[in-house]
Amino acid sequence: MRDVQKTDTLVDLPFLLLTVLLTALGLVMIYSASYARALYETGDSAYFFKRQLVFSLIGIAAMLGISRVKPRLIRKLAFPLLGASVLFLALVFVPGIGQSENGATRWVRLGISFQPSEIAKLGVILSYAAMISAFQERMETFRWGIAPFAAILVVIVVLLRLEPHNSAIVIIACTAGTMLFLGGVKYRWFILGGTVMLLGLAVILGAGGYEASRITAWRDPFSDPTDNGYQILQSLYAIGSGGLLGLGFGQGRQKYLYLPEEHNDYIFAIVCEELGLVGALAILSLYMLLILRGYWIAMHVRDRFLALTVAGITTLTALQVFFNIGVVTNLLPSTGISLPFFSYGGTALLIQLGEMGLVLGASRQCSAGFL
Repeated sequence: MRDVQKTDTLVDLPFLLLTVLLTALGLVMIYSASYARALYETGDSAYFFKRQLVFSLIGIAAMLGISRVKPRLIRKLAFPLLGASVLFLALVFVPGIGQSENGATRWVRLGISFQPSEIAKLGVILSYAAMISAFQERMETFRWGIAPFAAILVVIVVLLRLEPHNSAIVIIACTAGTMLFLGGVKYRWFILGGTVMLLGLAVILGAGGYEASRITAWRDPFSDPTDNGYQILQSLYAIGSGGLLGLGFGQGRQKYLYLPEEHNDYIFAIVCEELGLVGALAILSLYMLLILRGYWIAMHVRDRFLALTVAGITTLTALQVFFNIGVVTNLLPSTGISLPFFSYGGTALLIQLGEMGLVLGASRQCSAGFL
């Protein structure tokens, strides 16, 4: 009994070290990627780095604090957080509160600026985990296993589509689908849901607009090299010039106001340029280890709610990494997905580290020992 109690007081050390290491590497790359733009826009080459450093320290402290929150309290906060995310998504459309950028209104300014979609992702994960663990054997029925989950997802998707924020829709839908699969929902509902998503995508693309132009730029960036294809071409130039070993830390050229969002969504292109294929693969390996460790924790947590929460957060992290790398390398059409722990953005980093705190808190209840 004494050994079990001791295990319950410890967090998973490998997951903690991987999270801190990725955050530290992200800080280093933000400094390298942003100093030219920071000097040009603010006169302080370390402007973005210093702001991200403050948020990193606060986020790590918050992560450690959240890791000590009782599971019962986390479960009680699931639906209030979901409700808050819906409210914030609605506030996006209120003049003076919502902020537009690049033709989309995705930000809310209430003292600080943040994307409500980041809160919605966690709100969906926690609320789904709470309902799945409560319904259990009734998950195979439509009334309990489909209807309430679909209602939540429809509300979130409609609000995100109005912004529009299609990449967040895809990520939230995939994360929700993963959790429903783990909850025991029958396969036919996934086939139906996938069909609905494909039909919706076809309608959106058929209507034209910026989504269609991004598909065109994805298929042939050289068709519009000075507008829609410009960003991806500059990203590919950065990746290609890095070669096997890279140009060296701080020696990249595309960050000198050639590549837009070089310290944000496209920071991985700067990683490839300066650290090369070897450095990029090393960082991707760290992400892979973090994701695998997250699923390992989910498999060994005794509490069903916590296990589902960890699985959802890990899936969310994996999807964001995949989509970001896919966009930067032109494997996928351009979307507004940041790279966890690397992309600049204080509130996003705080939420990501808070999510890692939930995983660490769950790891205290692992039924197996630590590796």
